[in-house]
Order: sequence, then structure tokens, then C-alpha cells
Amino acid sequence: MASESTVTSNSTDDERPKVVVIMGPTASGKSKLAVDLASHFPIEVINADSMQVYRGLDVLANKLPLSHQNGVPHHLLGTVSPNEEFTAKAFRDSAIPALVSPFLLDDSAEDMDESCLGDPPGITQSENSFPTENDGSSYGYDLLKDIDPVAANRIHPNNHRKINQYINLYTRTGVLPSKVFQGKAAENWGQVDNLRYDCCFICVDASLPVLDRYVEQRVDCMMDDGLLNEVYDIYNLNADYTRGLRQAIGVREFEPLLRTCVVIDMYERERELTEGSRVEKGKTLFNGNLMEMVRSSNDTESTILLEEAIEKVKVNTRRLVRRQKRMLSRLQTLFGWNIYYVDSTEAISSKSENAWARQVVEPAVKIVKSFLSENGSLSSTFGTSNDTGMKIIQRDLWTQYVCKACGDRVLRGLHEWEQHRQGRGHRKRISSLKSKGQFPGFVEQKVEYS
Repeated sequence: MASESTVTSNSTDDERPKVVVIMGPTASGKSKLAVDLASHFPIEVINADSMQVYRGLDVLANKLPLSHQNGVPHHLLGTVSPNEEFTAKAFRDSAIPALVSPFLLDDSAEDMDESCLGDPPGITQSENSFPTENDGSSYGYDLLKDIDPVAANRIHPNNHRKINQYINLYTRTGVLPSKVFQGKAAENWGQVDNLRYDCCFICVDASLPVLDRYVEQRVDCMMDDGLLNEVYDIYNLNADYTRGLRQAIGVREFEPLLRTCVVIDMYERERELTEGSRVEKGKTLFNGNLMEMVRSSNDTESTILLEEAIEKVKVNTRRLVRRQKRMLSRLQTLFGWNIYYVDSTEAISSKSENAWARQVVEPAVKIVKSFLSENGSLSSTFGTSNDTGMKIIQRDLWTQYVCKACGDRVLRGLHEWEQHRQGRGHRKRISSLKSKGQFPGFVEQKVEYS
């Protein structure tokens, strides 16, 4: 979702090192802006895109080619094994060394409070011991419900990573996770003043119709550049599509087609081996552009599967753009982040470098210069979307909501509930129920635990 660029600066009132964060929805131009800012400031870029950190699939992840990086050093770009699960914690642990390296920040960064990396203040080690890895997929969640039902209601039963985190926290400290993340800890969580770095958030945004059109064009270009071949190279019939690079949009959508291709490939290999031909180990028979080969074949089924997969990639990417926009909004309403917006709508629609420089780069440069100035005050100079009267709502982490209209779907926390209420599916169900006269007396059941 975001590329993160760091700028060398000496702080004045705020002793925290300064970091400029370039954020925004997919296809808005984040990577391009980060590189363009390097012509104005001594910066290096730390990639924060959750898929671009992985090695391989350069086309799928839309990684910035080396020729477009203009000599600007990029960190965490294509450095992680595609089979690994690169979590937010792993990103933090990998990004901090880059931020505190001598050519980015001064030595004061090393004196930062390390409390954010360990257990909450006042927590001591406990002798409790619970197994966290087991045969049953529901065992961990059942154990967490026994230990801390309030925390269990906060997370999804299939979120095994978070379940293990909570159990491990209780094992180490003997304190219930729901108690740790209440009170002041919950109040400060995610607040800008509580962050390790002094951050300037710049969002590159564009109108939805323009982004939708650009996404479709970009997917078509990616297909021409060999996207299908990339996905085929990592395809595995028994792959886990919830981990690593395989969870990216543009992988699982092609599974029905690739299953067909794998069967054909295996058949051809067996035939050639039977006939005495030598097949190189690990070499696929699909050496050309796989998409063009499928389209030019007489296999109607494969052609249909290909076109359906391409359309799914486009649809899912458009949905991702909308989710990202909602996430950006929640960073303001839930956490009070001051996000400064630059509009790339005209630059994307007109494909004009002049429009890009005028409406994106120049405003961003002014924002960064003000951020790095002696007073470091931005609010009075540049407007944020909070200027429109956006109200910061109270965060609710531990209340469970049940939507009766959507088949008793469980939402955990006020932010999940509000996101669900605003979703297209929920609104369509409500409209349908109303038109049929079946609208329930209430669509929300609020369950609180203490």
C-alpha cells in the first residue's frame, strides 16, 4: 500500500528522527513520487509494499525497475524469500536497521526508547507454559478462549498468527492480553505522538474512475510483459495461497487455468521421455509468452479460463483500491493521523509529466520542506482531509458486533463493524430485505465482555 522514504534531518523540539511516508492506493504513483523526491532531498527509500518485499514476480508485484530508480537506494525491495511469511513485525525489525544506519540518520536514533519492541511496561516474566503448535487447527483458538475469552472474541478463529501471539504473551507475562491492551495502552496505540519516529504522511491519491481505468490498463500491460509466465513458474498444485508471495492478487486467480497447463505440461514431459527425448530438469515446455500461446491455441476451455482470470485480477485490484482508501480514512478517524494529500488524477488520466510535476511533485516537495524546517509545523500551512470536519471516533477494540442481516456475521471492534456497514454487500442485503418487507427489527447485536 505504501512506499516509505526516509529523509536525513536534525530534529529540534521533537527529538525523534524524521521520516517521510509516501502512501496511497494501488496505481496512484507512490514509487514514482518517492524517486522524484530524491532529486530534491538526500533520501533513501524503504519499500513498505507487502508484496514487493519478496524476491521474484517482478511483473506481478509491479516492482520499480532498476532503470527507473535513478540511482536512489531502495531497501526491502525483492529481498525476502517468496515462501516466507513476512509479517509487520518482520518489516519493523528489517526497516529499523536501515533507518538508524549512519547514512540515513544520526546516532540519536540509537538512543530511542526500546520499550515499543518488548513487553508492555510493568510486565514481568511468568512461569506459565502452554503449547502453541499442535495438530488441531482449532486447538489454539480454544485454548485462547479458555485463557482470555475477551481477547478470543477480538480475533478471527483462523488468525493463527495472532492467536499464537496472544498465547505467547500470556505465557511470558502471565497477564491477559485483553488487560494489556486496555486503558492507556489501547488509548495510545497507533497515535502519531506514540510512534517511534516523527512522521510526515503524504498520500498520493486519484479519483476512483481514473484509478479503475488505469488498473485495467496496467493489468493488460502486465499480461503482455509475461505475468502469466511468472505465475506459472511458482505454481504448485498443493501451494498455500494464504502465505508469502502466493497470496498476492494475480496468483490464485489463474489457478484454474494453470491446473490445465500443468496437466498438459506433465503429459508432454511423459510423452517425450517415453520417446527418448531429453527434458532438462526444471525446464518448462512453455518457453514463449504463455498468454499468447493459450489465446492462439484451439483449446476453447483454456482461452475462456484465461479471460476469466484476467477479469478477476482486474476486479480484485479495483476492490483492493477501495479497501486501501477506506484504510487511509480509518487512519484519520480512528488514530487522528494528519495525512497530506496530493492529487495524481490529471497526471494519470492525461499521462502528462508536466501535470505530474505540477500537481504531485511540487506540492509534495513543499510539504517535505516545511516538515524539515526549524519549527516542523505543517498543519497551519497545508490542509489535510481532517480540515473537512472529519471527526475522530472513539476506538473500540474489544466489543463484538453481530450483523443479523448478513447471516449472523461476527465483526470484532467498532472499526470492523463500521467498515462492514459501509460495504456494498451489506447495503445490498439491507436494501433487498427492505424491498421484500423482511427487514429485521435490528441488524446489529452488540456483545460486550468485561
